[in-house]
Amino acid sequence: MEPLDEKEIRGSFVNCSKGEAARIKLPAGPVPWPDLDFLGWTDPAAPLRAALVVPGPDGPAGIVLRRPAPGKASALRSSMCQVCLTEHTSSGVALFVAPLAGASGRNGNTVGQYICSDLACSLYLRGKRKPKARLVSREETLTLDERIDRALTNLSAFTDRVKAG
Repeated sequence: MEPLDEKEIRGSFVNCSKGEAARIKLPAGPVPWPDLDFLGWTDPAAPLRAALVVPGPDGPAGIVLRRPAPGKASALRSSMCQVCLTEHTSSGVALFVAPLAGASGRNGNTVGQYICSDLACSLYLRGKRKPKARLVSREETLTLDERIDRALTNLSAFTDRVKAG
């Protein structure tokens, strides 16, 4: 992902007001831009709020997400991220919910996606981060570039649903 500055990140949000975008705390510390296919983080000032900024043909699209409250563990023993297809134990994947853009979102309509709970899909794809435990070992036959394309396609479909309202 190409590096973005604060103005580009804040200006990319499609499902919140400019005021809300201005209040979101950006990621702390250095951002590993060369290893990222999209930028995802949890707001340290509001731990139930997360954000994604996804590159696209019309520029980056940012979406604000709600993450589940701590302690609401899934009854599932394992689960898979719908973006990068990494398998995790139940706590490694969370249902992130995004208000839809426009009037539909202001009326309370949302869409959700199961995503790696730490939003580090790019690092899992590159083997720079490993899931806590793997219940079944599966070898991926796609190249890294093909896995990245698949993840970005999956994430773009989600952001397109949010933007469509």
